[in-house]
Amino acid sequence: MATDSQPKAKAHSKEPEKEGISAFLNPAEMHKLGRLVLLSRYTVEGNLAGAHRSPLRGPSSEFADHKSYGIGDETKHIDWRVFARTDKYFIKRYEDETNLRVYFALDRSASMNYASGDGPTKFQFACHLMAALGYVIVKARDSVGLFLHAEKVDVRMDAANSFQHLNNMLKHVQAHPPDPNGGTGIAQTLHEIASSIRRRALVVVISDLLGDEAAVVKALAHLRKQRHDVLVFQTLDPAEIDLTFKKPCELHDLETGEHLPVNPRGLADEYRKVFGAFLEQYKKACAGMNIDYRLVRTDQALESFVRAYLEERRRLSR
Repeated sequence: MATDSQPKAKAHSKEPEKEGISAFLNPAEMHKLGRLVLLSRYTVEGNLAGAHRSPLRGPSSEFADHKSYGIGDETKHIDWRVFARTDKYFIKRYEDETNLRVYFALDRSASMNYASGDGPTKFQFACHLMAALGYVIVKARDSVGLFLHAEKVDVRMDAANSFQHLNNMLKHVQAHPPDPNGGTGIAQTLHEIASSIRRRALVVVISDLLGDEAAVVKALAHLRKQRHDVLVFQTLDPAEIDLTFKKPCELHDLETGEHLPVNPRGLADEYRKVFGAFLEQYKKACAGMNIDYRLVRTDQALESFVRAYLEERRRLSR
């Protein structure tokens, strides 16, 4: 029996909670992600020399078109083959290449705090997805920015190209988890985002999209009207998709507070039919606007999903 005079075991101090990039990605994951790249499918505008098409003309090696020679043009850019055929002077113009500017529109509404089992909540999975893509983007010398929102935009960070900036973004995300008493205003916030990004960019929407579908589609159309490349990751828990509950239970709406007793076995077939139509509406609307849409389940292996998606996008961007 131990006495006060005998040495006592020291209490282990609790390890400090990880912040920023290290809270979401371990070194092995970062090593694997560093070999990937996220390409834009459309013309973008940026600040650094990179691998993406730009609307600006510059001295890159990819030929764009010709223009008539004029005073002030350098003679070294004259296309002498065209001169030989037409007896007129034309200047070669090239497509400059630019870095990609990516803005994450991350949903922190109350419904994103849902998880059906021991897996991550939708918001936790969305944060990991954003961290993985953000790491890929910054590693490729491209820029990342953030719009964190629920009923309104709560955090806005302009796009910048540094791991310190990405680290700060992820710290802000950690500091603003879903508000258990908050609603959603995804359509309104996407309109706000569309109006506030002045130069063409890639906007990555990560949300469960649980709202007025018609209003959300109009907001996505607003982003495309501003000539942004848009990528939508509709992030859902598997129970929301399949209604996998076996016993009678009470469903709780995290945003309205409404409770509804249900018998899942009796509802399952009709639920899957209605929810499938809900998903198909988004899928078709996005396809019609040339928006890259993906349904993301929180029980997926994140690294495998990101790798497969980026490799597919790279093939389609050629």
